[in-house]
Amino acid sequence: MITKVSEITESNIADYIRLTDASQEELNNLKIYLGVAKDFILNNTGITDLDKYNDLVIVVYVLCQDMYDNRTLYVDKTNLNHVVKIILGMHSVNLLWEKN
Repeated sequence: MITKVSEITESNIADYIRLTDASQEELNNLKIYLGVAKDFILNNTGITDLDKYNDLVIVVYVLCQDMYDNRTLYVDKTNLNHVVKIILGMHSVNLLWEKN
């Protein structure tokens, strides 16, 4: 069982999206999606340690699945999966005002 974002591999993503006998090209694409998903979470939340929150594992899976299914990258934040949006919102620290 994967409990940390850093443990997720492109093979795990292939299993999650039920991609049997993935070609090397498909695995390369999944590796790109995995990197984009992690960057997306980092940029949306402002947290620096994705492994600190085990619920972000499912966010990575869902983002990768959506990128694979739609073959698009997230450019427009209005198209976010509802579950992903809620979990990212729970961990968002980059929108908080800091008192000097």
